[in-house]
Amino acid sequence: MALSPEELERYARHIVLREVGGQGQAKLKAARVLAIGAGGIGSPALLYLAAAGVGTLGVVDDDKVSLSNLQRQVLHGTSHVGRPKTESASLAISRLNPHVTVEVHPLRLDAGNASRVIKNYDVVLDGSDNFATRYLVSDTCYHHKKPLVTAALGTFDATLTTIRAHETDKDGKPNPTYRCLFPEPPPAGTVPACEEAGILGAIAGVAGTLAAVEVLRAIIGFGESLVGKLLMMDLRNMRFETLRYEWSPENPLSGTDAPAPATRLSAFK
Repeated sequence: MALSPEELERYARHIVLREVGGQGQAKLKAARVLAIGAGGIGSPALLYLAAAGVGTLGVVDDDKVSLSNLQRQVLHGTSHVGRPKTESASLAISRLNPHVTVEVHPLRLDAGNASRVIKNYDVVLDGSDNFATRYLVSDTCYHHKKPLVTAALGTFDATLTTIRAHETDKDGKPNPTYRCLFPEPPPAGTVPACEEAGILGAIAGVAGTLAAVEVLRAIIGFGESLVGKLLMMDLRNMRFETLRYEWSPENPLSGTDAPAPATRLSAFK
């Protein structure tokens, strides 16, 4: 996909990078990325993906901007309070980079619409704030063979990983699914919501920006990704650790007792 003279100047610092270059920038322009959530993680991620020149950004969110969001959700401003987050996100992205097409999905993902939305994108970034959505997104990405970058926030901590469960590693072993990492959600009530526990706003910026790097990596193909690795960030003490995890034969998606592909896909068409 050809770049215009204006785009060549806009992305000049990318193009001079050996790992990106003109070919990589053209891949970004042709890419379609879906962000689940325009909140703490989605805000910085969408801004950097737009600045990087990802050609089409989809935004899923059914919420409206509230004043308490603005401490960390930098995609939105005071004048956007009360407006749909998808609308605010679209305005911010277009203001930053008019070359990016924004597709808004002002809805809450559920079993009835997840497949319809996700199947039209190349890479999915999940910044949702609940386990039900995370499992739904990861399962749907597996069935539609979409790379998934998923991040979660705590009060002073965050986690990030990349899922390519529809592929195998260099040894031919299946890549792990999200359910290999977290077989079951934690018991109800054990993980307090942001409204109860609080969060240091800049934590969202760190996690969202790193998530954007993983999305760009998935499109361009540079370096070593977080497939099979969970990056754990303790920003209270400025410690970063990486936990390795593997495919589990007991997982319900690609495990040894999982349904046949035709059966699995029937619910996602």
